[in-house]
Amino acid sequence: MTELTKAELKEFQAKLIEIRARIKGDVKDLTEETLGRDHGESRTPTPPAELGSETYEQDFSLSLIRNEEEVLEDISAALARLESGEYGVCLKCLEAGKPVKKSMIPKARLKAIPWAKNCVECERQREIYG
Repeated sequence: MTELTKAELKEFQAKLIEIRARIKGDVKDLTEETLGRDHGESRTPTPPAELGSETYEQDFSLSLIRNEEEVLEDISAALARLESGEYGVCLKCLEAGKPVKKSMIPKARLKAIPWAKNCVECERQREIYG
């Protein structure tokens, strides 16, 4: 694995900024749609079955919003690592004491998930063992 070039770092930065803007818009729209509904203001009573469906949809939407907000936090952290020169380095490998050269996240992983903070193996271990 090799370190990222300045051009690649700029490319990842632009991609992160683009994704962040899109997700922020999605979160805003979903929040307005979910919380901006006219609950209880209709003139006709809502049947109980519809209330259950509305509640489920609202809970599902709020869950999506929380997930997107977590991704936004991860993107902000990745942009901070870009600024500090630590972008592309697996944080778990560093914690384990591996040298930086051996702790690089593969470019293919960064292209798929530009906010990734762990290499594939460390992420697999985190998912298995928590």
